[in-house]
Amino acid sequence: MRNGNCLHRRGFLALGGAAILAPQLPSLAEAKISTQTPLYGISVFGDLKYQSDFKHLEYVNPDAPKGGRIVPQASSIVYNQNFNTFDTLNMFVLRGNGPYGMGLTFASLMQSPADELSSAYAYVARSVTVSDDKLTWQFEIDPEAHFHDGTPISPADIVFSLKVLRDKGHENLASSLRQMESVEALGNDKVVVSLLPDSNISTVLTIVGCPIFSEKWWEGRDFEATLSEAPLGSGPYRLRQYSFGSYIEFERVPDHWAAKKPIMIGRYNFDRIRYEYYRDRTASFEAFKAGHIQFREEFTSRSWATDYNFPAIIDGRIKREEVRDETPSGGQAWFFNTRREKFADPRIRKAIGLMFDFEWTNANLMYNSYERSASFYEKTEYKATGTPDAAELAIMEPMRDQIPAEAFEEPYVPPKTDGSGRVRNLARDAVKLLTESGCKLEGGRLLLPSGEQLALEFLDDDNTFEPHHNAFVNNLRSIGINATYRVVDASQYALRRRDFDFDMTISRFSMPLYPHRFIKQLFGSSSANAPGSFNLAGVANPAIDEVLEKIIAAETPEEFKVASRVMDRLLRAEHYFVFQWHKASHWLAYWDFYDKPAIKPKYDIGVIDTWWTRPDRISATGMSG
Repeated sequence: MRNGNCLHRRGFLALGGAAILAPQLPSLAEAKISTQTPLYGISVFGDLKYQSDFKHLEYVNPDAPKGGRIVPQASSIVYNQNFNTFDTLNMFVLRGNGPYGMGLTFASLMQSPADELSSAYAYVARSVTVSDDKLTWQFEIDPEAHFHDGTPISPADIVFSLKVLRDKGHENLASSLRQMESVEALGNDKVVVSLLPDSNISTVLTIVGCPIFSEKWWEGRDFEATLSEAPLGSGPYRLRQYSFGSYIEFERVPDHWAAKKPIMIGRYNFDRIRYEYYRDRTASFEAFKAGHIQFREEFTSRSWATDYNFPAIIDGRIKREEVRDETPSGGQAWFFNTRREKFADPRIRKAIGLMFDFEWTNANLMYNSYERSASFYEKTEYKATGTPDAAELAIMEPMRDQIPAEAFEEPYVPPKTDGSGRVRNLARDAVKLLTESGCKLEGGRLLLPSGEQLALEFLDDDNTFEPHHNAFVNNLRSIGINATYRVVDASQYALRRRDFDFDMTISRFSMPLYPHRFIKQLFGSSSANAPGSFNLAGVANPAIDEVLEKIIAAETPEEFKVASRVMDRLLRAEHYFVFQWHKASHWLAYWDFYDKPAIKPKYDIGVIDTWWTRPDRISATGMSG
């Protein structure tokens, strides 16, 4: 599946930007957070990987040549972006469908590298000082930082940006920024951010990763309106040309103000980056075969196993690679819309989940390429196993009357089938659960306690996964559930997800692996009915809210691990999701005129960030580059 989450570990910082270093300044970890000493970097847990005198990031080639272009297929979306179309140039608001790549045009206060999980280094801010209570953060602005028109980035621009994103930005960003008590300019070179008492450093990581806008450029413009003119930026790229719903192209800023800073050396090497939009995956794959798309990450096992046999593959003009994926896999699942009364009972949700035959699906549709997921914390130490230990029980016992008894047992793992496609035993278990919930089977129809037949519509915007749904649908129909699969166009799909107008839909989210308020956007009651939030399931559970607060307030890795495992137990016991699958590698295919560093960034594939063009190979592919 495509990665439908977004604000992940690097957040906006991964989308474009550069960093500068204040020589010989300590990191936040080194200063133990009790300081008025200027810091060059901050980290939630542990020491920063890079010292103040580092020359370049470990995973780049400092001598990488600039030039050429790349046309990648985007594999993840954030805020209001849509995989299949765009109709506004503002990706940071709820309205419209934003384009890929606009983040490349903006700088931010600090930036995170792709080989650390919870750190950020100075960028537009040359340094930051922190109050002893960690609630006041003072950023000193680099005098060299400027917008693409040559005007300097001022404290007023930063204050404007943080306030407008807090007040009018997309909910998945604004919710974190509302933890700011105030943000003010101090003189001509400083910005002071004061946080609410219940905030922590994770709030700061969101703040320092926000795009910086020009206040003057936005004068007289409505930030929430559809935008057809690119906002003035200050990142390593600027918009070159676009056509709504068709393509968008960016060009590298050759004299970017931070181009020679250590954290920028060897990065953002392509002169042009272009994204093409197609109506579905079949069309985009044909575009890749023809060279209109030049880099593709494949997410469909059937395609990877059977479709990569065309001439450009056979004669070596296109390379295929399977690259180890070291990132936590997160959770890909069908999400129940529990705002709808028919899904209010967890027994009904569990029964529906029992009817998904992963083993048959994996063998017959996915070439046994995947492992079954059972958690949002796959491939991490935060996934719950066994019965709760003493530390977990210390959190759970005071809430025992609010927690399902199942949460105190070994965490729920979907049962395995024999892969034959016959799920009679699971069907019996499902019908038993449904009967216990007050449903009854009459004339081959499964009736809810209200007397209505239980109907379930799977919503999607692409028919690639129709076979996977069909097998699930048929199993559900066998126990009297009126299950259907519906594909709608990209704009309607985005709108229906935004307004929670669905029964079940698919998405994938990776959990923050350090205390971060973003997790409330996924599972918090406050986000359950906020249009556009990532809380697709509508989780609004007081016990889960309490555990979320413990995750956010954790001050040590151990506290965070314990609270996260409790969260995992509760989510799995409530059956808000039918988990799908994950794998431990990336499937990459690209036209063979690119090169890359010897070291891959641990938490990214690094294509846009670190690859470069080999002009001497272009003619051999029959391409124009």
